[in-house]
Amino acid sequence: MTGGPHGPGAATTVEGYRSPLLDRHGAVAGSGPDAGVAWHYGEPVAEQRALARGAAVVDLSHTGVVRVAGPDRLGWLNSITSQLLLDLPPHVSTETLVLSPQGRVEHAAAVVDDGEATWLITETAPALAAWLERMRFMMQVEITDETANLAVLGEAVRAESVPGEPLAWSDPWPRTLPGGTRYGLPDDEHPGADRPWRLVLVPRTDLVAAVAEREDAGWTLAGTWASEALRVAAWRPRAVTEVDAKTIPHELDWLRTAVHLHKGCYRGQETIARVHNLGRPPRRLVQLHLDGSDVVLPEPGADVVLDERVVGQVTSVARHHEDGPVALAVVKRSVPLEAPLGVVAEDGPVAAAQEEIVSGEGVSPDRPAPRPPLARGLHPR
Repeated sequence: MTGGPHGPGAATTVEGYRSPLLDRHGAVAGSGPDAGVAWHYGEPVAEQRALARGAAVVDLSHTGVVRVAGPDRLGWLNSITSQLLLDLPPHVSTETLVLSPQGRVEHAAAVVDDGEATWLITETAPALAAWLERMRFMMQVEITDETANLAVLGEAVRAESVPGEPLAWSDPWPRTLPGGTRYGLPDDEHPGADRPWRLVLVPRTDLVAAVAEREDAGWTLAGTWASEALRVAAWRPRAVTEVDAKTIPHELDWLRTAVHLHKGCYRGQETIARVHNLGRPPRRLVQLHLDGSDVVLPEPGADVVLDERVVGQVTSVARHHEDGPVALAVVKRSVPLEAPLGVVAEDGPVAAAQEEIVSGEGVSPDRPAPRPPLARGLHPR
């Protein structure tokens, strides 16, 4: 229940990877995009509660890491991805997207620079590194996939790293970054505001020791059951679950943190600007509160139906320690907010009530006002 088949890199980044932490007593292996690490260690609810109060660490060592070095790195990345990276200071976290020429999401990366190199934490590391290499041309940049050397740990902490400690990326979600915009709730009303989260890079050879150090400080080792439940409750999009071949960032409210609307040209920029200024995203992300009477929950990828008509697909499913069974789904923008929905499951449809994430109006609060009609006889210059 922690992954789906939709994203650009649904297979785990490290082919055939198995974390040494799966040898822990009680460990249950994850599946889908979280294969290779633990789904939980025998007490998923307790693990989730520990993570929610900031006293747990999650093994995400199946996640990929790409390093981009060289004097041209920030300007070059700025020119080919969606976020403003030109003058990114060291140890300041952001995120960026690689878009197709049609503005569809192909890769997503957490971004942090250490003053010597830019680090991209991503679930599609081999494909992203290969794409970057093809786009290098004559630029003074060096691209290496460092996944074999570095492991990722997740922590419920909102803090940037400082020199002298392991490099970390602090998740900006759901804070609307400069140059971004939102299609949902204001930052201070957003449920994601209550979810601190960061990713820490440690040498892969030190993974077990890094976890033990945190356990010695009183933390719990938690699985992806816990981290995914808190992510879903925070409405936080994840590329390998919420993204399919048609996804544009507006549909997932991803212009908050991953897109800069005023930085100039990059691949896919025309679609980003056109939908923001003139159009509406054709689909929207919603949270589904699922009927909890069924023991078996729907799978990611399940159809969402309204009056037996398919109107969307589930992308992520989780059991939250307070909210119960919840899911994220992408549905047609025209689906009424109060409509009683069902999710197709093995034993029949599961009733689902939707909570709006991306507004059905499909308009951001800073969308430019339409131009008034011209008076007769006047012509634009």
